[in-house]
Amino acid sequence: MTERLDTETVVDGRYRVLHRVGSGGMAEVYCAQDLQLGRKVALKVLYRRFAEDSEFVERFRREASSAAGLQHQHVVSVYDRGEYDGTYYIAMEYLDGRSLKTIIREEAPLDPERAIDLTIQILRAARFAHRRGIIHRDFKPQNVIVDGEGRAKVTDFGIARAGASDMTQTGSIMGTAQYLSPEQAQGEPVSAASDLYSIGIILYEMLTGRVPFEGESAVSVALKQVNERPTPPSAFNSAVGPGLETVVMRAMEKHPSLRFQDADEFIAALQDARAGATTGVTALAAAPPVGPPTAIEPADEAYAYPPEPLPPREPRDGGRWWWWVLALLLVVGAVVAGALLLGGGRNVTVPTVVGADQANAEAKLRQEGFDTDATAKTSDRPKGEVIGQDPAGGSKAEEGSTVELTVSDGPAQVAVPQVTGLTAKSAVARLEKRGLKAEEREETSTTVEKGRIISASPAEGQQVDTGSTVTLTVSSGPEQVEVPDVKGKSFDEAKSQLEAEGFKVTRKDQETEDQDAGTVLTQDPAGGTEADEGSAVQLTVAKEPSQVDVPDVTGEEQAAAIRALSAEGFEIDQQTQDVDSPEGDGVVLEQDPAGGKAKKGSTVTIVVGRFNPDLNPEGGTTPAPGGDG
Repeated sequence: MTERLDTETVVDGRYRVLHRVGSGGMAEVYCAQDLQLGRKVALKVLYRRFAEDSEFVERFRREASSAAGLQHQHVVSVYDRGEYDGTYYIAMEYLDGRSLKTIIREEAPLDPERAIDLTIQILRAARFAHRRGIIHRDFKPQNVIVDGEGRAKVTDFGIARAGASDMTQTGSIMGTAQYLSPEQAQGEPVSAASDLYSIGIILYEMLTGRVPFEGESAVSVALKQVNERPTPPSAFNSAVGPGLETVVMRAMEKHPSLRFQDADEFIAALQDARAGATTGVTALAAAPPVGPPTAIEPADEAYAYPPEPLPPREPRDGGRWWWWVLALLLVVGAVVAGALLLGGGRNVTVPTVVGADQANAEAKLRQEGFDTDATAKTSDRPKGEVIGQDPAGGSKAEEGSTVELTVSDGPAQVAVPQVTGLTAKSAVARLEKRGLKAEEREETSTTVEKGRIISASPAEGQQVDTGSTVTLTVSSGPEQVEVPDVKGKSFDEAKSQLEAEGFKVTRKDQETEDQDAGTVLTQDPAGGTEADEGSAVQLTVAKEPSQVDVPDVTGEEQAAAIRALSAEGFEIDQQTQDVDSPEGDGVVLEQDPAGGKAKKGSTVTIVVGRFNPDLNPEGGTTPAPGGDG
């Protein structure tokens, strides 16, 4: 196999390549047609040079396994994976849109409102993955697809980490240098906060049209991620207000503990910045959280970014360092006091929305002060119906928290398999294997054998819901019609009558001495019975015998002998022989054959006497044949 697949190549007997979409560090991506389900898919084919590298194969397998378990409106669905011609592939949802990187390249800097909206969609995908123990590890604009209506979906979980498992040390630092978190760049363990750092850089790039750190090599960029402070985005885009800038800078804090601790907190900060409620956000975002940071060098100054550089440290006995400590303590104290006075978020009863349609369920939850996040799931319930919620209805939850809704995506769709020409039993088995039911109806047919399928409704290849019914039209054979009785009629008359009734006619001749030649002696099927329309009726027709008795005409007059032989259908060969008596003149002296049977129409030779007086000069009498002498 070449590195690139040609158009019309069929991968694994199922996916026909339509055109190439692009390539990445590990694989080529193609738009392909799923020949079984009739839908377009994005086919990601691992470069063959990586197929023998167990680490790359493991990353590729991890992508399929991780993403296959993430069914979310902002995550690209993975349908299938397999091997083909010495390498591996993943079949995933095909999206008709542009990568976020293309949008940034063509349109940045983006309007802050639009940048916030796209970032929140990406964060919802991250939140969904994080709650299921999946860390993406490679968030970047190239891995976000945006459709024509502004809906974003995250793809490429190729270096994702699920649960507590981790890849090799080399694998743990993989990603794209411009979007790596500092801990990832140093090969340290990653967490949800690492993904949030990368998403912060994506937001920065949307607002400014550039990434915060560039360099001549990936190593130099990684070092800047660890050590350097990014230029505030407002320096490149005056439309970035203080509140939004604070959110961006906090998302890109060097130490994980100083960033937003989860996607919900990041989303809330963006929503506040969009609404203009920046005062509280700015104060809290700028203040580092209580507690020591985990070990990442260099010193703390690399992690916190106040609007102005920190003043130089002065001696304890006369310096101003204690003013900074006092300010920090005052801020922390205010936060703690506020929490104590307010008593935290108010717990309210979660409404029960299972069974309602999604729009009404979300409206009801928002009315009670909750946010919502919906996940589609295949179900036999009607599409759009809420089939699950977390927290459950009737339980208590903090006002403003998120209720996870599981919404029916309707039954899974399958293609009606090919059943035409199969026996009814085989067709039913094939439908049941696809999760479909069968209903049979009979129809006469002169072209399809009895018991086999004429057609299916819905038609073969059509997408239908799993569990739906397919009507099979089964051939009952040709229509049954009555056979006319033509026995005793001439063959020509019988044939015309049968063909007028739609039958075919075959003929078998039989010798007989009792019926005239050409008369129908018997028929099969018999007259008065029913037979398939268009079937054949065999007629047995009389013919003259091929062997008949040869009359003995010896001693007969020539004329009488000729009549007797001609009546039996023989040809006659006459020969003469001189005789010496007038009584023998004109009499058959002998014949050949002399008797027995001979083929009708064959020749019988007769010898006829002719009187010759010269043979008896004395005038004596020669006895006639058969006489007394």
